[in-house]
Amino acid sequence: MKNTLAICLSLFLFFANGLHAQVKNVIVEKYYISDANDATDTTDGRVLHQGSITYRIYVQLQPGCKLRKIYGDANHALKIISTDTFYNNIDRPNSYFGYLINNNWFSGNPTLALDSWLTLGLGAKYYSGVLKSEDTDGSSLVGGMGGLLLNNDANAGIRLTDADGLVYDTVTLGTWLDDGFKDISNVDTSIFGSVNSGTAFISNSAYLQQNQGVDGGNASNKILVAQLTTKGELSFELNIEIIDTLGNTIKYVANGDTLLAGEKVSPFLKYPPVCGCTDANYMEYSEAYGCLNPDSCKTRIVFGCMDPQACNYDPNANYNIQSLCCYPGYCNDRDIAIVCPDLTQKRLELYPNPANDKMTLEVSSEQNENISYFIYDSFGKLLMEKSSTVTKGVSQLKIDVSDLNTGVYMIRLSKDGTSEGKMFMKY
Repeated sequence: MKNTLAICLSLFLFFANGLHAQVKNVIVEKYYISDANDATDTTDGRVLHQGSITYRIYVQLQPGCKLRKIYGDANHALKIISTDTFYNNIDRPNSYFGYLINNNWFSGNPTLALDSWLTLGLGAKYYSGVLKSEDTDGSSLVGGMGGLLLNNDANAGIRLTDADGLVYDTVTLGTWLDDGFKDISNVDTSIFGSVNSGTAFISNSAYLQQNQGVDGGNASNKILVAQLTTKGELSFELNIEIIDTLGNTIKYVANGDTLLAGEKVSPFLKYPPVCGCTDANYMEYSEAYGCLNPDSCKTRIVFGCMDPQACNYDPNANYNIQSLCCYPGYCNDRDIAIVCPDLTQKRLELYPNPANDKMTLEVSSEQNENISYFIYDSFGKLLMEKSSTVTKGVSQLKIDVSDLNTGVYMIRLSKDGTSEGKMFMKY
């Protein structure tokens, strides 16, 4: 019995926790917070507001998985939204994506390091984007010119002049593809380009794709997908295509309202995440939650047999496992004497069986106590409920079954926290 419960619990947790297993997390890093000195850089009409936060977005995959694509489609829009405009440094010739930016441009144009863009893995040409806390080779951002990039606001963590979140990468990548960002002149007219500014990028067709896929370069497998600078409140919904360790391509989407074959929902791809019960041991658990709200986990799951006609009916169970239910004559290839030891103790006798109008319920008890008995039809519908008191020894209770139709019934006796049942026939 315990082994069966353990197997059922393991399977339940496996399926509950495995639904978005390849996407472990989405990390939103505060990369930098612009100050008054940074706001003085208005070259070419660019506007970098004091208090703007530069965020870096990382998708963390299971080790061995690769990120192939970030996209929007007819059922799942790619959404990147702020309550204020996104900052773009337009002095970056046609380098509209992060993987195209040359990091030696930063020395003459420091705030280019705060530009808003999408990417897959790379934070600059030949450089992987990594969390500042995991940057092992220092910084190429010297700052200083006009006080740019020198803010040491503790809310942004490590200073940019100590760690720039760029690590040299020798991996040779294959073909890059993109669509939905540029006009027919090959100019990026989205909020990431040099032509238009705005507070939102929403598309059901745009994508950025690296055909062979990219990984995070180490076991933690955190892959940079965006850098976004804004003074407003950030929100996004990302959809991604990954290559798993077996070479299969799987799509993970932020919104599960419509799921096609090969698509799975991941709550981590929506920001801010919806918080709730993420503990699969509780009834309130849902895979739609991307973060834990401890107060939402209220009802712990109790596995058991919830069929009142079974000899091992568990009134405390709230998650029925029918294969656990045991009945006289059928116990799913288990020893009924072990599953329902009360049956072998013969604390309940019922006669005559079959019965016509009257029958006797004989109860053996080791003390004076209150008991209840219940009669169910073959569909499990409760037809009769009675309470009585029995004395130490053997007590006989007379039961009138004359109003019952001809058929098979179950009587269940409940006493002293235990339950015992018997089948009987009415003719």
